[in-house]
Amino acid sequence: MDQPLAGIRVIDLTRILSGPFCSMLLGDLGADVIKVEAPGQGDHVRKLGAIVDGMSWYFAGFNRNKRSLTLDLKSAEGKAVLRRLLADADVLVENYRPGVLAAMGFDRDTLDAINPRLVVGSVNGYGSTGPYRDRPAFDFITQAMSGFMSVNGSQESGPMRAAPPLTDLIAGLYAAFAIVAALRVRDRDGEGQAVEASMMGGMMSMLAYLSAAQLATGQTPPPTGNDHPIASPYGLFHAADGHVAVAPSTEPTLRRFLEAIGLIHLLDEPRFASNAGRIANRPALNALIDAAMRGETQAVWIDRLNAAGVPCGRVQTLGEVFEDPQVAAQEMVLDVAHPGHGTVRMTGFPMKFAKTPSQMRHPAPDLGHDTEAVLAEAGYDAGDIARLRAGGIV
Repeated sequence: MDQPLAGIRVIDLTRILSGPFCSMLLGDLGADVIKVEAPGQGDHVRKLGAIVDGMSWYFAGFNRNKRSLTLDLKSAEGKAVLRRLLADADVLVENYRPGVLAAMGFDRDTLDAINPRLVVGSVNGYGSTGPYRDRPAFDFITQAMSGFMSVNGSQESGPMRAAPPLTDLIAGLYAAFAIVAALRVRDRDGEGQAVEASMMGGMMSMLAYLSAAQLATGQTPPPTGNDHPIASPYGLFHAADGHVAVAPSTEPTLRRFLEAIGLIHLLDEPRFASNAGRIANRPALNALIDAAMRGETQAVWIDRLNAAGVPCGRVQTLGEVFEDPQVAAQEMVLDVAHPGHGTVRMTGFPMKFAKTPSQMRHPAPDLGHDTEAVLAEAGYDAGDIARLRAGGIV
């Protein structure tokens, strides 16, 4: 059966990560994504990360299910080609700083004149309004500016970034979600619209109970490391051969946890009888739990706690994750044949559909691989394409 976005054409002007992640999600859902790149250079990520047989696996993992068109958008003729492509497109995705697309000659009025049904998705650092709109953004900076780093880490470590580029990925995810919603509105009302998602705003929206505490009390939550700021016990505890992550976040689960490790009597002590008391006496409680769990291995505790209905697990390395039988069962590692570059391993499709599953239709394209095909679909004949190539436009 056709995928959810089959028949939707996306013109993708994005590069690096936030925008390419957004357009990759649309491609995974079946959209025809045309990645527009500068001739001779392309997306900077093509040259970053682990490169095997001439292919950046970082690039490959975020640019699957796309076609590559080279186009000089600094030239008048290159912009004319883009206008022609947009006339028949459903979506334009860009992650320039606010105002750059308009400065290129593609402000909203111009885009409406070209194609009033066009959905324009923008991914940026801080949003298109406000005093920071023109600032350059990077994941590390927006992790800091969003408040995330202030509550990540511990009192001893100080502010810490998350290892993955979370603000890029969250913004890309929100942008894809907004684009799909805007397509639904367009199908209902007949008109496209502009949607945007910012790295800072997206990260702020994920702060959950931390932002709720700040807004409700005016008190800034401290960083608590692997401990939970509003529940105790919760975190990493020591088995005989390493850590076990345990998350008994409700009172019934907590009782099952303490019973499984032989410490149910602690709930009779005034200092541990309530969640507030357990948070206030967290170091003492954690020490008692560590002492009780050191007598058995990780495997024993994980089996015993899961049997008791207590969420728990081992801290796995990435190597262990990619060999995990659950990961295999969920098909979260794909081996993708890339002509000329061998087989590339990448993460699989996290969205599962019973009837219209995501598919690997195209491996990440070489720079300009689909230029002639895309131009021919737009009505350019062989002579036109040869002239554009000769002029360095494509």
